Amino acid sequence: MKVDPTRPLIVQSDLSVLLETHHPEFESVRGVLSRFADLIKSPEHLHMYRITPLSLWNATASGMPIEQMSACLQQNAKFGVPSSVLSGIRKYANRYGLLRMEDVGSELYLVSDDTVILREIRAYDSLKKYLEDTRGERAIAISPAYRGVLKQELIKLGFPVEDLAAYRSGEFLPIQLRDEETVEEPFQLRDYQKSAVDAFHRIGEGGSGVLVLPCGAGKTVIGIAAMARCNCATLILTSNVTSVKQWKREILSKTGLAEDQVGEYNGTTKDVRPVTIATYQILTHRGKKEDDFAHMRLFSEREWGLIIYDEVHLLPAPVFRATADIQATRRLGLTATLIREDGREEDVFSLVGPKKFDMAWKELESQGWIAKVTCQEVRVPLSESDRDLYGASSARQQFRIAGENRAKQQVIDHLLRRHADEPTLIIGQYIDQLEQISAHTGAPMISGSMPYEHREELYDQFKKGQLPLLIVSKVANFAVDLPDAAVAIQVSGSYGSRQEEAQRLGRILRPKSSGANAAVFYSIISEDTKEQDFAMKRQLFLVEQGYEYCITCWSPDTKDRKGEQYEI
Repeated sequence: MKVDPTRPLIVQSDLSVLLETHHPEFESVRGVLSRFADLIKSPEHLHMYRITPLSLWNATASGMPIEQMSACLQQNAKFGVPSSVLSGIRKYANRYGLLRMEDVGSELYLVSDDTVILREIRAYDSLKKYLEDTRGERAIAISPAYRGVLKQELIKLGFPVEDLAAYRSGEFLPIQLRDEETVEEPFQLRDYQKSAVDAFHRIGEGGSGVLVLPCGAGKTVIGIAAMARCNCATLILTSNVTSVKQWKREILSKTGLAEDQVGEYNGTTKDVRPVTIATYQILTHRGKKEDDFAHMRLFSEREWGLIIYDEVHLLPAPVFRATADIQATRRLGLTATLIREDGREEDVFSLVGPKKFDMAWKELESQGWIAKVTCQEVRVPLSESDRDLYGASSARQQFRIAGENRAKQQVIDHLLRRHADEPTLIIGQYIDQLEQISAHTGAPMISGSMPYEHREELYDQFKKGQLPLLIVSKVANFAVDLPDAAVAIQVSGSYGSRQEEAQRLGRILRPKSSGANAAVFYSIISEDTKEQDFAMKRQLFLVEQGYEYCITCWSPDTKDRKGEQYEI
């Protein structure tokens, strides 16, 4: 085993990988490593990654060769790569595509060139009810009704399925983008947006899969371009009413579709049109816990040819069950992160589709498509009285006490003075806390209880520069387009939610219309509390995307002190 202490990686036999953060090759190595390994911990000097079967399957599905994965480790490992790691990578990565779903006419088959694997599959008691007759040595007939649930069951057993069966065309709907041939001011896809759409359309024919791009990269535009490729009735599922409105505006401005062809389906409007945009909340709404999900019928209201899952990492469990039943319909997932707080990443892989495209955040930043962001955590001590209350409280109460630490207001005041001329968002979890900040600063506060029209009015004033400061609850985590926001101050969050951190960062990622294309993301954290522990988990997402993350210790006695800074 060749030893070279100048290299940045330590590869361990348990498929964990340590990467030196101060190594000159850190950025380039991380860029490759993160494509087939998941970041687990991010202390100051060494970041820990874990290679998992799912991370390898997603990498393989997105087109990354096994040789590139192995070469990344072998060329950068200080002490060489254990043979068990290389064989493990090859073993698991090769499993994607080993089992395939293919169709002949109206019949569906589970197919493999490995006859031993098929015999092993037939032997599992848990799979027998999904399998029909054997067709020769390399195929097993299956019912189309089990196309989704069988993929779920097989991935649990370590066998991801490559679904190559045909998709129904759906109701024909000609969708033309407003390009240079149709309007005076053409709409142009960026190169990476074209690549993302091409990745979804396997061999010129849309199938199923997930596209991973940062907030501000134009995921809505990519979804619209995919619709134009498919030319079919489309159901779009998204996170909230604001997002529904945004999708509709973008569709009408960037395609030749008329307003009466695009419908909204939410709590107040239920208009099913050739293109229909609905919220996850309305699909999962029911009067009582024992009632059926009445609005799930939307999946069969028309002959949809494409279903787009916006913010697919938020897909609720009941929608997973409905998705398992519609595997013959093309499915496109859009997200900034594949991380799910409920651990159901395998279900996204099986039912919506594997990762087909992943655009590095820092790469888009270097090209000027998103803003250059600096991330900083400000740690604030609890007062003596709050510290006593904290020590006598339950774990849940402790997290809230830390989140609502009153000393955070001093930091907010300091940051608002520092960024007095920059459009700023203050984002938080607790309504009482945000109302107090609103009263203190005089800035308006947006929450879920505020009528949609009033929210839109405030957002519009912020966009026009009439409001320099806006305070928002978690209702603004998703699908709020505030392109000129240059500063975000996070005062409280949802435990260790990395997906929330991604979305909140996304509020300031969009390129700026004037001045330096730069933004700052602050997180104000109560020092030596559970909030600090959970903040370490949220940081994983930022660090994984390549952002420098600095920590500043705040002293209430020296309000304008910069503090002691160090990088994680």
